[in-house]
Amino acid sequence: MNKIYTLLFAAFCLSGCEYHDRERWNPAFDGTAYRPVYMNEEEVSKITFHAGEKLAEPGKIYLLEPFLFINEKGRGIHIIDNSDPANPENISFISIPGNYDMAAKGNWLYADNYTDLLTFDISNPREVRLAKRIADAVPVRDFPPHNGIYFECPDPSKGTIVAWEKVDVSAKPKCWR
Repeated sequence: MNKIYTLLFAAFCLSGCEYHDRERWNPAFDGTAYRPVYMNEEEVSKITFHAGEKLAEPGKIYLLEPFLFINEKGRGIHIIDNSDPANPENISFISIPGNYDMAAKGNWLYADNYTDLLTFDISNPREVRLAKRIADAVPVRDFPPHNGIYFECPDPSKGTIVAWEKVDVSAKPKCWR
């Protein structure tokens, strides 16, 4: 009896399997595709500290009393002294190309820099310093953040992909998702 149930279960599982022809699953080509925008290693890894600036596209926020650390999507991290919540003081900005994520614990702030992981000493938030860089700690995303599109195949020899731009193309690219 157990063999019958096993065979029925196997038949049920396999009934959902079918061959998918790659051509049939390609998205419709409308004459556009995404092209990678590259930066060289020096541009990508350049971290700078400067005076506070206005928030444009804020992301994550961490509170380490009385300081706020606010991610500026793709650009870096604002440090705001919130000692007086009625009058917060934007004290500095850490420019980190490709920064979308951050975390903080104790005196340490962790941030992504495209594929690298950065550790900052924030024991004195008015004088933050880069303590460590771990190269290639963050997985590479070498495809656009869209589905059902064509894109120019990445070329690592050109640098790190920092963005994708939609462009008109004359021929259907080889890469798609």
